[in-house]
Amino acid sequence: MTENQPSRRDLMKPLQLVGLAFVAALFAGGVTLVSMGFFQSKPADEAQGALVLALIVAGIVFIATLLIVSLLLLVVDPAQVAAPVDRPVLYDPEPDATDGPETPPTR
Repeated sequence: MTENQPSRRDLMKPLQLVGLAFVAALFAGGVTLVSMGFFQSKPADEAQGALVLALIVAGIVFIATLLIVSLLLLVVDPAQVAAPVDRPVLYDPEPDATDGPETPPTR
C-alpha cells in the first residue's frame, strides 16, 4: 500500500497564497485610509494623497506577505508533514545508546 505524499505544490497552494496576500494588502490599505482621514470631509488634494499612500502601503504589504509566506513554506519538508509524531514535541531528542556517557567540556 503506497502512502500519498503531499507534493510541494500541494503544500503551497498558489491561489491561497495570493489570496492571503491580497487580503492582507486590503486590510493594510484600509487601515491607512482610515488613519489618514480619507473618509472625512477634507480637501481633494489631501484625500488624493491619502489614497496614493494607501495604494503604496497595500502594494508593499502584498509583496512582503507573499514573499514571507512563500519563504516560510519552503522550509517545510513534505516528508515530515505526513510523518506521525509519537512522542512529545518539546522534549529533547532521545540520546542514542551508542553515544556513551556525556563528559563535561574542558576549559
